[in-house]
Amino acid sequence: MKLRADLVQMYRDVHSWVGIIAGLFLFVAFYAGAITMFEEPLKQWASPPVMLPPPVSLEQTPELLQKTFTAHPEAQNDYTIAVTPEDAKRGRLTWEPEQGLGPTRNRHSSGQTFSAGLDQQGNLVVVPKITSETARFVDVLHQTVGLPLPHNIASFVMGTVALLYAVALVSGVIAYLPALVKMLFAVRLGQSLRKRWLDFHNLLGLFSLPFHIIMAVSSVVFAFHGQIFALEHKLFPTTVAATQQATQGGNGLHRHGGRHQGGQPETQPSAAGAEQLPQALLRPMLAPSAVVATVAQQAPGFVPEVLNYMRLGKGRDVIRVFGHDDRYPTRGPTGGFMVLNGYTGQAQTTDYLPGHQQTKFAILTTFFSLHFGSFGGTPVRWLYVVLGLAGAFLFYTGNQLWVVTRRRKEKERGHVQETRGTWVLSALTTGCTLGCVAGISALFCAVPFLPGGGQQQAVSALYYTVFCAFVVAAFCLPGQRGIRLLLAVAGGITALVPVMLCINATPFLHNAQGVGLTVTASLLSLFLLVCAARYKRQL
Repeated sequence: MKLRADLVQMYRDVHSWVGIIAGLFLFVAFYAGAITMFEEPLKQWASPPVMLPPPVSLEQTPELLQKTFTAHPEAQNDYTIAVTPEDAKRGRLTWEPEQGLGPTRNRHSSGQTFSAGLDQQGNLVVVPKITSETARFVDVLHQTVGLPLPHNIASFVMGTVALLYAVALVSGVIAYLPALVKMLFAVRLGQSLRKRWLDFHNLLGLFSLPFHIIMAVSSVVFAFHGQIFALEHKLFPTTVAATQQATQGGNGLHRHGGRHQGGQPETQPSAAGAEQLPQALLRPMLAPSAVVATVAQQAPGFVPEVLNYMRLGKGRDVIRVFGHDDRYPTRGPTGGFMVLNGYTGQAQTTDYLPGHQQTKFAILTTFFSLHFGSFGGTPVRWLYVVLGLAGAFLFYTGNQLWVVTRRRKEKERGHVQETRGTWVLSALTTGCTLGCVAGISALFCAVPFLPGGGQQQAVSALYYTVFCAFVVAAFCLPGQRGIRLLLAVAGGITALVPVMLCINATPFLHNAQGVGLTVTASLLSLFLLVCAARYKRQL
């Protein structure tokens, strides 16, 4: 069915204006989101190493626990055991002393974390463990579309932007799909700048349309997750209540962006029961080696990474086993978890365990995994990186297409200079997009020089300083020279990222992810520098 010309024009206007309003926010969300696909290796790279002796084996861990609890009895209320060798290098045993002293603490608060080990003589060694918040901050940028606002307000804005994003997708498909089919692979490099922007925009938009639909719908869900989970509780009251009772708040994998070591929830459980426990040595729970063995029996194929021992009191002591199973999608960005009885090892809930969920939870898990890319292993994560960067470029080309078209129309009407509205949007497009790229690159360049690899206040101040400097420069520097300069500066800062990746931690380059991230940063910097050298404003 062929639409009337006036309807097609209406959908084109809706697509253009809605895309313009949402485009700058979405650039930040997609660019930062592409980087957060590898938040964990970046966090490990940026965090200072824990100066501990080599970790004891899992079989020797009970000895480590006994000596630690004797010296630090507060640690036995809530502690974690790293199972995998990579995590163990940063400390087999970790805990936060404040946990269990009050209700619901946040993992990303300023509470001190400690790690413990045994030296060659069997003596206890306890050191503070500092985790860099640089990679975590980039994930927060992704969640809040770059707005330095309280998370609940920024999330509401993000949800609104996602709704506009969905409207732009629908209107764009209706208005442009018939023409796109005819000129699918036509990229007119030798034509005007407007036609080049249009062809690149159309090509990227069409081939990544399914990905963008998934991102738009899932982002709305994450923004309004409170209402959605309230509905989930009404639909599945028995299962949800049982899960909450077993985990005592361990549903942190619901939270958008809950990327953390071993997949641990960001929000800690209520310690109402734990704070009543005496500080003497308590009855030991199941040994780590026994936990790994019982998990292998109950969930073959599930690879445990972190064991979280929780003293909830009143016979409700549990062990939350976080890990991954590459055969199945997961509810969280990095994996799933199961909850075991602390003494028998019997599974109490598997609602978040990959491959062992009921149908209703498996459907929700599939939905979440499509947003996080938490299925298919590393190849899918790299696919999401490419699609994320391509999506950011899609929004940039959309804004540039609008600016170039407006300039051409204004020139045809006899305007000697571009109007204020065109000038403002052009400056915002250049300043916000390149400011985001340069700001994130500056964070990773500064990691070796920031205390603790960068804590929240420092990384936030650095990012927004660079971002605002680029926006101000885009308004102050004249036309073509200003854009070329900002492209060159952003490219130069990004070119330093692979240098810092190599200098700060050589072992980072001993795995495929580290090499891939270094190569990606190098290619991105080269792209920006080439654009700066060849940029020429045209109509």
